[in-house]
Amino acid sequence: MICEINLIMSLIDKMVNEYKGKIGTISGISSWFKIDQEIINSFADITMDNQFIHIDNERAIKETPFGSTIAHLFLILSLSTKFFVDSINPIKNEKMGINYGFNKIRFVNPVKCNDKIRGVFKLKNVEIRSESNILFNHDLTIEIKGIEKPAIVCEWLNLSVIK
Repeated sequence: MICEINLIMSLIDKMVNEYKGKIGTISGISSWFKIDQEIINSFADITMDNQFIHIDNERAIKETPFGSTIAHLFLILSLSTKFFVDSINPIKNEKMGINYGFNKIRFVNPVKCNDKIRGVFKLKNVEIRSESNILFNHDLTIEIKGIEKPAIVCEWLNLSVIK
């Protein structure tokens, strides 16, 4: 058992050192994903957030500066997992990945119905958390296609459990 733990620790040390050499570089860029009214309505139903700015296009056009309905920014944030899976290479010897939370989340710009968005991940830090866990900290920017100002900027923490 001790030999097995030492082998895992040696593997983790090597992996962390490799990833530390990638700090400050882009780890992944996802494909563009269209946010349509069906997705927005489904999220509104699930979260019971049926404010007109999300689900009533006529009112949104008349009563808001957006010119259409907008997506819930918690919907956009929740797509972080999709963007991560679509763009980050699997971690070698990973048993499972766990969402460990966010730091410094900012909802910068609304996402309008039919906008396309994507996630851009830049490795900020990597550290050993225990004998089988590595904590990754990525700067995540969720971009809106054709718009300079992003929807969301944050730090996202992911814990990798190594076999």
